[in-house]
Amino acid sequence: MAKGKTRPSTTINASSMADIAFLLLIFFLVATKIEVDKGISVTLPEWTEEKVEIDLPPHNVFLVLINSRDQLLVENELCPLEELRERTVKFIDNHGRDANLSDSPEKAVVSFKADRGTSYERYIQVYNELKGAYNDLRKGYAMRTYGKSNMELLDSIQRRDILDTYPWRLSEAEPTSFGGSN
Repeated sequence: MAKGKTRPSTTINASSMADIAFLLLIFFLVATKIEVDKGISVTLPEWTEEKVEIDLPPHNVFLVLINSRDQLLVENELCPLEELRERTVKFIDNHGRDANLSDSPEKAVVSFKADRGTSYERYIQVYNELKGAYNDLRKGYAMRTYGKSNMELLDSIQRRDILDTYPWRLSEAEPTSFGGSN
């Protein structure tokens, strides 16, 4: 090697690597959208250790069951999914005309129970039909009473009236194994 010439350094200055890594981490945290799983939005009552006895006349309870074979039973009869909404509307909106159906929408309770073997897809289909029955009743009432079917177009007093007239009264029982196994 000639005098006065030095060999280039083989080390890399890594003092700013930590800063760069930190900046990249911050960038990915800010730029990444985190998906949140969504489920069925339900407001649950306050938990209590006490057993609450509710005395409901049987004609005010609409029994909906799904067994482990995804068969729908309404009032202990096999029922196609396509008929569930119509039967639910008829039950809730009876106003005491038929002694076997509810006395009024305020007293009508839909009892919904699924077997542990019920598929998630079938559970959601039935839940949607029950919710749809209430939505249909509310839209019809809004149209008859206020001339508008869209709840977003109504003021808060009108919306409260609609929700009070057709309250969402769904009793969802804990799943059990009552329909056999797959």
